[in-house]
Formats: sequence, structure tokens, C-alpha cells
Amino acid sequence: MQPIRLLLVVLLCSPLVAQPIGTKPLKLEGDITSQLVDGVDRFLLRQISEVTNTEDFRLQVKTKSLDTWQQSTQPFRDKLSLILGLRDARVKFEAPEVLGSLQTSGVVADTEKFKAISVRWPVLADPAPTAAGLPSVYGSGLFLKPNGPPKGRVVAIPHCDHSPEQISGLAPGIHSASQYARRLAEAGFEVIVPALVSREFAKRNGRGNLTNREYLYRSSFELGRQLAGYEIQKVLGAVDWFSSQEDELLTGVIGYGEGGHLALLAAAVDQRIDVVCVSGAAGFEFNSWEQPLDRNFFGIVRDFSTSELGSLVLPRRLIVEFSDWPEGEFTGSGGGGPAVLRTPDRAAVRKELDEVANVAAALKNSGVECHGVTSVPGDTTRFCSSAITSFAGALGGDTDGIAATMKSSIDASDQSRAVSDRMTQMIQEIDRHNQALLRESPFVRKQYLKNLNTTSIADYEKTVEQYRDTFRTEVIGEFDVPLLPFNARSRRSWETDKWSGHEIVLDVFEDVIAYGVLLVPKDLKPDEKRPVVVCQHGLEGRPTDIFLNDHRAYHDFAAKLCERGFITFAPQNLYIFRDRFRTLQRKANSIGRTLFSVIVPQHQQIVNWLKTQPGVDPDRIAFYGLSYGGKSAMRIPALVTDYCLSICSADFNEWVRKNASTRHNFSYVWTGEYEIFEWDLGSTFNYFEMAALICPRPFMVERGHFDGVGEDEWVAYEYAKVRNLYAARLKIPERTEIEWFDGPHTINGKATFDFLHRHLKWPKPQSP
Repeated sequence: MQPIRLLLVVLLCSPLVAQPIGTKPLKLEGDITSQLVDGVDRFLLRQISEVTNTEDFRLQVKTKSLDTWQQSTQPFRDKLSLILGLRDARVKFEAPEVLGSLQTSGVVADTEKFKAISVRWPVLADPAPTAAGLPSVYGSGLFLKPNGPPKGRVVAIPHCDHSPEQISGLAPGIHSASQYARRLAEAGFEVIVPALVSREFAKRNGRGNLTNREYLYRSSFELGRQLAGYEIQKVLGAVDWFSSQEDELLTGVIGYGEGGHLALLAAAVDQRIDVVCVSGAAGFEFNSWEQPLDRNFFGIVRDFSTSELGSLVLPRRLIVEFSDWPEGEFTGSGGGGPAVLRTPDRAAVRKELDEVANVAAALKNSGVECHGVTSVPGDTTRFCSSAITSFAGALGGDTDGIAATMKSSIDASDQSRAVSDRMTQMIQEIDRHNQALLRESPFVRKQYLKNLNTTSIADYEKTVEQYRDTFRTEVIGEFDVPLLPFNARSRRSWETDKWSGHEIVLDVFEDVIAYGVLLVPKDLKPDEKRPVVVCQHGLEGRPTDIFLNDHRAYHDFAAKLCERGFITFAPQNLYIFRDRFRTLQRKANSIGRTLFSVIVPQHQQIVNWLKTQPGVDPDRIAFYGLSYGGKSAMRIPALVTDYCLSICSADFNEWVRKNASTRHNFSYVWTGEYEIFEWDLGSTFNYFEMAALICPRPFMVERGHFDGVGEDEWVAYEYAKVRNLYAARLKIPERTEIEWFDGPHTINGKATFDFLHRHLKWPKPQSP
């Protein structure tokens, strides 16, 4: 019995085994992981509600004169342009091209008051220098030409699930009173009606069942563009043509639903638009994370709301009709993002418009001629007579000519096949432009890193900090919230003959905790300092997956490392419970943040706490993650510099290509991980650039030849740049390594374990 008593004394005397130092008993019951996710949800909702963009806007804009107004609002227009992805110069052209053939003239309808002509106009050039500015993206739709001198010029934008033909009275499906393009053409206005990409569903690559809009959003977002941005460029291309005319006719933009949303954004960006009228669109910022994924604009709720956008229209005329949104629900069951389109609370929208009216009043009081905002109550149709007449009157037209019902006899050709072909063509054009941006992106990122000095390690560490700061604040996103005291709680929950396992909970922010499992070797001596390996699970994982029951992907690697003498810690990361965590990404994106805006401070708190434990060597804390944990291995150690090395397993990739390619089967474009896309990585941080933020600390990749997350040649391509940085430029080849093994998506635990022993200076176990 004496040896048993001795073992018991050792266990009780070892502070890390009995109970970690400075901790209180953990009394939380139930699913702590679920509580963690719920707490982060509350934290994000509070952060969203605390955004005071209206107040910031008022502090920064000047209403003393028209010049000071224009100067002080321009930075906001520039910021909005970046958020919308308006980064590419538009193609100049003389006039839209009539789309006809040997059999047709391009005129699809000839009425008593106007002709409807099928047209397209060049918008964006192919981004490749070798393309020599050749157009690759076109606007397309109808040009409604009145049978007489025009009274003004209008871009009439339909809802994305309505065609130009429908709002022009040339196809069934829209009530005659809601055919606003036709009504304006009959009143004597020249009208361009651009087609928008629909939300029709289609199976993509035999996998994800995505709407057309979400499909194009995915690649665009990764490359710093937006589908809405492409469509605004088409609208502004039409405005370019209108503005090139020598007369002094005014230009207006009008739209319903998605068209109204785009009309407001276009007018906020471009001051050449004299009048804007929107219906079924105001109030986009309310619960934006519930709306279709193609409305996921990084930081727009933080920086803009309806009041800011409306104010940017001033001193021009803004007309808002309070009609219902085009409502609908998308379950996301086929792999796309679940979404709901519902009309926001009108009282809340009116409050936003009251803010616009206050700014308009300030401008008027300063002697600026300001037309302000007009609110029009809607009815069961879109664009009731008062909205249309207000819009036409503001453009200088004769409001008596606005007909709510169809007065002219329209003999239109059947355009159903042309409409379908046009939709296919639009999708293909934007996809091709995205893929061309993807091909150019390595050159953009290389130019982006031009200020990185690799003359010496000291020079490197100094110059890499500016990139780390950008990664932290603009890519990952950072909350300006101090970490709370640890308030550490622990509970010993597992025991073997070689280690004990302790559940640990730490406070991070209000409502945000860090949770994980600490494994402590039982041969740890009271005064000994040992290295720690933080072992990170992947998608839908839990800490127990990586040290219990030999999970097929993890093979108990946290426990095996502990049996080799390392202290290990297995954190619970946020990526669990499917749509619950993916919706957190949507909420975070709306205010310019991401999941990692929470995960990074959780890990910083974990590392800070580990350093307080007497058995831990604070200079030897490493990170090792698989799959989504490998994704974490690229981002967390880049920012939590207390991690002395990082190992990325089953994830390292040509990451931008994996997210944006519509040519590769391994791409996320086809899968259900709709939260995975990160804003503008294409021109900033691929995995080489993230590894550069970890450098000169040791960095390793673990890659199975049959791991479907990527292909060997693309993994090798991206890693070659890492190897070149360490070995050729900084002369530290021993600090980086890649292991190729004959296996699938799994921890191999051979060369990586050796890497940990070598760089953490802990002896390998003696072979039996």
C-alpha cells in the first residue's frame, strides 16, 4: 500500500495535477460549448447595437457650404466604394450596342409612345494586362426610347427576380401600375433598364444548390469585389453615357427591391445622379445577417446605415416609397446560406430618414440649395402615382403624362429565350472576370508585400509589423475591448495512468468565455518548466475529440503528445453547430469583424493564463491544428505572437484559389461552408502571406497526399514561397518544414512530433 499512498501524495502536491493554480471550482453544467456559442452571439449583437455611425458621420461632415460638404463627404464615398468592391475602371464607350441579327433589328416593341430596343454596353475590361483593355463584363437590358425629344434620362433597375421586360410592360408578371420603366418611357423619358442576376437556384458542379447571386458572391467576396458592385458598375456605365450627352437633361435612378437597394448605393457613390427613387429597399441594415448572402458587405453596418447613405445623396433629391420588400425565405438546405427577406420596421426606417432630413435642414440653414428627402406612403403596388410623379417632376418632366395603367398598345415579340440567354451570359461574364482577377491575384499580393525587408531577421521583424497590424484590424477585425481578468475555473474530469485532464473556463469579454481541456503529465516535477502544445480541433469538433476514443482524424494527438511529456491544451473553438456559428460570421462581417475577431482574443487569454501556471515554460507554447484547426494555425499565431511555433495540418493551401476558383473541384464555391469566405484576401493575405506573419518563428505543414481539401501541386506551389522566405531570403531553413505522407485528412504525428521535440527543446521518448 505504501507506493499507492506515495503516488497520491505526489498528485495532491503537484498544483497542475490536483487543480491548476489560481482557479476556482468549475460549476458550469450542461453543454459548455453551446453556452460559449450563445455568449458570443450576445456579445456580437451588443457590439452591433452599439455602433454609432450616425454620430460619427455628423462629427466628420461639414455643412457650412456646398464645397465643404462635398469635401467632407468624399472620404465616406471612397469608403463605400471599397466596401462595394468598386475598384475597377469602367470601359469608355460612345453608345450602347443594339443587339440584333440578320433577322431582327433589335427593336423588341414599337408602341405609340416609345420603342423598346435590346442593348448592351461595355462596363469592365479583362484585368489581365495581356487583354489590352478588352471588355469582359457588359451591362445588358432594354433601352426605352420615347417617340419625341426626351424630357430626362432614367436608369430603371428592376428587382433581381424581375426582368427588364416585365417592368417595361413587355412580359407578364408585373401589375401595370408597377411597370415603372414603361410609365416613365410613356411620359417622355429615355430609360435604360439593366438586367440583374436572379436568385434562381441551380446545382453547382453537381454539389451545392445555390442561387445565382450567392454563387457569384462567393468568388467576388474573396477577391475584394461584390456582385452588387458589379451591378452598380453597370448602372454607372449607363450614367456615363447619359452624362456624355451635350444637352443639360437631368439623370435619375429608380428601383424596387434589389433594384432599389442598388439605386440608393449608386446615388450615394456617384454625384452625377440628380434624383433617386427607391421602393421596397430602405432599411437594409436591420438584421442584415439574415438577408441573402449576396448582401453580406464587410463593415457596411459599422460604417453606413440608411441615414448615412441617404445623406450622401444630398443635396440632391431622394424619394423613398414605403412599400413592402419582396419577401421570401431560403432554407439553405442545399448548401447555400439560409436567408430571410422581410420588410423592416417602418418606424425604425422613418427614424433613419429623419436623420437625413436633419442633415438636409443643416445644409439649407447654411444657404446650400438642398432638395432633401421625400417620404411617400406606398400601397399594394410598387411606385404609386405620388412616388412616380415626384420622381418625374424632380427630373423636370410633365407629371400629367404618368399613366398608372397601360394606355398604348404594345405589340412585343416573345423574348423568353432571349431573357434566359441573357441571364446565362451575365453569370458567365462575371464569373470569367472573377477568375481573371484570381489569376492576377498573386501579382497583386506580391506588390502588396513590397515593403517587407528581408535583409536581416531584425529588419524583417521590424517591417512585418505593419502587415500584422493590417491583418489584425482590416482582415480579421479587432474589437476595441480590453480582456477581462481570467476568473479561471477548473474541474478535473479525466484521468489515466499518465495524465490528468482538467476542464478550464476563462472570461474573455462580457458574455465571451474561453473553454478547453488541459492535459498534464503525471511525471511533472514540482519545480519543472515544460513546453505546452495547444492542440486545435477542426470543423464541428470538440476538445474531447483530440484526446479520447481515437477519432479517425485526430488519433488522440493531444493525449499522445502529453504522454511524450508535453503539457497540452485543447481549446473549444467557435466553428460548431453549423448555422449557429455561421450566422455569427455574418453578424461579425456586418461590422467589419470575423469569427477570428473573437477566437484570437480567446487564444490570447488562454496563452496569458497558461503563462501563469508554475509548470509552464512561457517561451515554449506551440500551436498545432488540423483542418479548421489548421485554418486557425494560419491566423491565430500570426496575431498571438506568444505562440513560439505553428503547425498547420490538413488545411494548408493556395487558399485564395480554394475559395474563389470555379475550375477546381476542391473549391469552397461548391460546398456548404458559406461562412468561409474572407473579404479581399485575394489582394492581401493568402497562406504564404499569413505564414510570413508567423516567420521567423518555426512553421510546419502536414499534408496527406489523399487529403481532399486540396491538391499536392497547389499545396506545394504555396509552400514553395514559404520555403523561399525562410531558407533563401532569411537563411533559416531549419525553421520550416513540410511533411508529405501517404494518407487522407488526418494527423500523421510523425515528422510533426519530431518538429515539436526539436523546436520546443524537449527530448524524444526512448524507443522501447
